[in-house]
Amino acid sequence: MALVCTCVAAGQPLRETIAPQIVEIHSGKLLLKAYFWKPNGAGSFPAVLFNHGSGGEDPEHTAGMPMTEAADRLAPVFVKHGYAFLYPFRRGQGLSADQAPFMRELLQQEEAAKGKAASQHLRFILLTTEQLDDVLAALDFLKNSPGVDRHRIAVSGHSFGGQLALLAAEQDPSVRAAVTFGAAADSWERSAELRAKLVDAVSKTRAAILLIQAENDYSTAPSQALRIQLERLHKPYLVKIYPPVGWTYRSGHNMLYEDIARWEDDVFQFLDGYVLGESGSS
Repeated sequence: MALVCTCVAAGQPLRETIAPQIVEIHSGKLLLKAYFWKPNGAGSFPAVLFNHGSGGEDPEHTAGMPMTEAADRLAPVFVKHGYAFLYPFRRGQGLSADQAPFMRELLQQEEAAKGKAASQHLRFILLTTEQLDDVLAALDFLKNSPGVDRHRIAVSGHSFGGQLALLAAEQDPSVRAAVTFGAAADSWERSAELRAKLVDAVSKTRAAILLIQAENDYSTAPSQALRIQLERLHKPYLVKIYPPVGWTYRSGHNMLYEDIARWEDDVFQFLDGYVLGESGSS
């Protein structure tokens, strides 16, 4: 039986600055860049592949900050807990901006030409094709990286990246856990095909799933709907709906970055249990 709960935490942990290794990932004909961190020592380390959101108003930003800053905020937390951390920049964004058009620009062009419904459908197509291809390429890179234990890997993601994390876990049965922050919160109500795809993905995955949102996210319906499906199929999962973060929907949606102290203990208790512990064995 899984748990749905509301949690409180106060204060932000101090973050260290750790320089990443910049690595290259082949995704089809594209050469993507990624930030890669590993704990000190030879390994073999458990690892987390993190998937950023669909971006801000330009290819260099996500969640209101430069993408490189977003990666730098998260990495020390995971490394401190003993996990290697890979933050790939998908095609058209961040350090991979020169590899393809920025996805949001494609969606804006589609909306201008054909309307909002067409743009929403294109978003779904990109999610399930080229964007997912980039994630699976990064996952393959991570599994074959020196110092990483390929049998102890989790995927995570924020917003659009949370959707990708669920789809990647469905595609690769070796993934032990998926942790999402605000997955589909801003698009769940607008896309029936997205709802059906994510419900199908969590139905098929072998990974344990942790769904995280703040009460003041754009919508908590995704977590509630996926919880029902996971519960019905007796899948290993946990849903965490935290008290509001800030005063806006945007702040709630970005709690991943704005209130690390709130989710840190819960996330690593979950990861340690399913990635490191016996409950993570397949």
